[in-house]
Amino acid sequence: MSDSVTSILSQIRSYQNQVGTRALEPMPNPGAIDFGQPAVKPASFSETLQGALQGVNGAQKESGALAQAFELGDPRADLARVMVAAQQSQIAFRATVEVRNRLVQAYQDVMNMPI
Repeated sequence: MSDSVTSILSQIRSYQNQVGTRALEPMPNPGAIDFGQPAVKPASFSETLQGALQGVNGAQKESGALAQAFELGDPRADLARVMVAAQQSQIAFRATVEVRNRLVQAYQDVMNMPI
């Protein structure tokens, strides 16, 4: 279970890094740059988390579509692909639940701190 959480966290970090590197790319017209404003707003934690959740949702949809295609007898949907997709979506979902649990626990820890 810890490996799946680590995998999700590394995906979140890679999304964050992708967005962060886009903010550092030079603009095509250097003469028109407004130095008072950043070129690209870096992604917030909620945007990064939303992207990761959309990825998990996509994996579950793909898994369901492959399972349905297999049940309908589609020759392109072999059993191995269906099982791998189902396991991937299951692991991604479990990791998402684990990340949620840790976030809730961290929130509760912060709220229970004495002032």
